[in-house]
Amino acid sequence: MEPLPRHQCLIYDGAPSRQLPALAALVREKLAQNYRCLYLNSAPMVAGMRSYLAAAGVDVAREVEKASLVLSSELGHLVGGQFDVERLIRTIEDAIQQALDDGYAGLWATGDMTWELGPERDRWRLLEYEWRLEKLFRKHPELSGICQYHADTLPRDLLRQGLLGHPTVFISKTLSMLNPHYMQPESFTLAAAEDAGLDTAVVHLCQQGQLIAPASS
Repeated sequence: MEPLPRHQCLIYDGAPSRQLPALAALVREKLAQNYRCLYLNSAPMVAGMRSYLAAAGVDVAREVEKASLVLSSELGHLVGGQFDVERLIRTIEDAIQQALDDGYAGLWATGDMTWELGPERDRWRLLEYEWRLEKLFRKHPELSGICQYHADTLPRDLLRQGLLGHPTVFISKTLSMLNPHYMQPESFTLAAAEDAGLDTAVVHLCQQGQLIAPASS
């Protein structure tokens, strides 16, 4: 059986902290597999990830000191408040190479798109980024990760683009599935981005996540 594509999206609603147990478990697993792990989110969510990793038995201070674990709320990829696709792609590619040079098996990364996009959101820049990122995943088999889409904080058109731009959907630590809505750039049409069926799919994914994700304490 073919492995699932490594470029995944997590679409959810409700408190972001509900996603931390599953993500922390994945980080713990990837650290054990000798991957450098990169977690990008707001400062409060970074603090929450630290707590969940510690509860999962990870020596967070040691892993951070070794640079096996990178927890960041820096927004260096924003230029004048705008999401710079080229800069972030270049940063990720450099991070992959640095991880390999440092002796890691690869790089596992996850970031929250509400945080990554910043306050100034160009309507189509997100889809451009996800398509560029998918090329990076195909170029570098050492890269894997999850793009997080919070349905309560992102507008509907960006949630649709998130669904169109990922070949795989992450549901839980033990469940991911092929995304039937994934669309490659050469097949994209404006009509596809306006398909109301994407909204239905987003609602369904959020409902699945609510059933699986534990309530935050």
